[in-house]
Amino acid sequence: MTRATAALAQLEQIRGTFGGDAGRYKLEALLALEHAPLQNAGEVRRLHEILCWMHAYPDTPPVLRRVRAMLARFARRADLRRNRASLADTGISGTRIQYVFFWFTAQWLARRWPDRLTIDWKAFDTRRELVPLLPLMLPYPETTALDEVSLSARQWIARLKGPRETDAAFLVRRVASLHPSPFGREMLYERLGVPLILSPGPDTPARTTARWHTDATVFQTRPLDRSRPSLRREARRPPVAVRPVAPRDGDHLIDLAREAMVTRARDLDNFIHADRRDVRMFEFRDGLQFACFGMVPARRLMLESVYGMLTLHNGVPIGYVLASALFGSSEVMYNVFDTYRGGEAARMYGSVLSMVAHLFGADTFAIDPFQLGHDNEEGQRSGAFWFYYKLGFRPRDRHVQALVRQEAECLTRNPGTRSSRATLQRLSAAYVFLHTARPRRDVLGQVSLGAIGLRVSHYLAEHAGAERERGMRACAHEAGRLLGVRSTDGWSPDERLAWERWSPLVLTLSGVDRWSADDRRALVAVVRAKGGRRESDFVRLFDRHRALRRAVLQLAAS
Repeated sequence: MTRATAALAQLEQIRGTFGGDAGRYKLEALLALEHAPLQNAGEVRRLHEILCWMHAYPDTPPVLRRVRAMLARFARRADLRRNRASLADTGISGTRIQYVFFWFTAQWLARRWPDRLTIDWKAFDTRRELVPLLPLMLPYPETTALDEVSLSARQWIARLKGPRETDAAFLVRRVASLHPSPFGREMLYERLGVPLILSPGPDTPARTTARWHTDATVFQTRPLDRSRPSLRREARRPPVAVRPVAPRDGDHLIDLAREAMVTRARDLDNFIHADRRDVRMFEFRDGLQFACFGMVPARRLMLESVYGMLTLHNGVPIGYVLASALFGSSEVMYNVFDTYRGGEAARMYGSVLSMVAHLFGADTFAIDPFQLGHDNEEGQRSGAFWFYYKLGFRPRDRHVQALVRQEAECLTRNPGTRSSRATLQRLSAAYVFLHTARPRRDVLGQVSLGAIGLRVSHYLAEHAGAERERGMRACAHEAGRLLGVRSTDGWSPDERLAWERWSPLVLTLSGVDRWSADDRRALVAVVRAKGGRRESDFVRLFDRHRALRRAVLQLAAS
């Protein structure tokens, strides 16, 4: 074992120790590793993960300064350059990223780093499907060559692109001309499944130095809190502070969130379609923050509202949250990035519910089967079902309830054993719920939103058939007559879009014509809020409108 390998092993052993002489020992190990060559790619990656973890959880100022200095120079390490190929797709500075990114992420990458983005032709399995689309991407005079000359997709792109643009940048830009609808362009591009390579550059995304610049660092002076909190109590506890973020800072936070996904070969609609006008920072104790993003109005769902949150610890991205809300309830998806697992996951989850309750006014929280581990190998491996069960979430499904009792008894009789993957698959087959108020069934995870969509489709089929556009215009006019909206001239474009989308739903609701004038005016306010600056306002207005809730729930039950 080399001295560097020994120092690395020591640092791994003491990184989660705080107080006493721990800071001094960590600093000694860091100094030993700063310039010492490591033996292989595995050791380089281990050092990187330790540094990232210590960046989020520093215990002394000297340790933090040394960690930041080593991270800033990490791409220049000789051992990293020797193992660059083996470290591809790790998100480490100085290494490439290869992934089949969604359309809007590909656009964002091509706009930000056009000279670094290329097509991975070896992995492009559907490249033959690209050639028939080329006539739709090009001016008409070029079609003669396309008709008469036989070239592969790669050869055509090489001939068609400009001399100073990459093949990926050309393709992404030309796909933007394919279809008048952004949804159409998105579908066409994603059907191709184009694998892209983002080569490393001075400012390309990397996990290594990712950080939001906070006002102050909270140093860890005591062991991490791995206890299980009372989620009901934590959900009622308000955040330390909630502050709106100015659009310019919002842009930087949105980019940080997108980069956190790109460097982990993931895509998240809520980050790529985040609205710079609706960014808030939720502050909690001990350096924990959540950058909370609403979605641009054009990408909002018809009914529930979905927000994305980037989890930050001392400004370092350590995970993300998705929360959808309606009916005084919220469906929550919680993820801690691999590097930061094994820490304070339960304590942070209490803060997640505090944030969601503050944002939406939710008193019921739901976890869907996939998050619990159903058809999800990662969730089964991490024991996600038991994590949520031990925090107080319970299934409603009677078959799952019986299986939980049986498995819990088995684990009690055999301490140290784990549930098998087959058992975890069955345990996670249904939603689990946590109620902080009176338990009820009219919550997300129990209400069939798909049934509501079917009723809307049935209405449009009967009244418009194939002429859906004419039908939508007629619905907007009829809904305006029903609710007393004489004109939408003073509304924003986003409010008018929400009105158009909601109008057939309004017309399928039972008994609206018998509502009071106040209830009808309130429904107009609900619809406008769907296209407003903050979609969380829509959730609260919807949930306060008792007649609307009853009518929507009646549709869902039909």
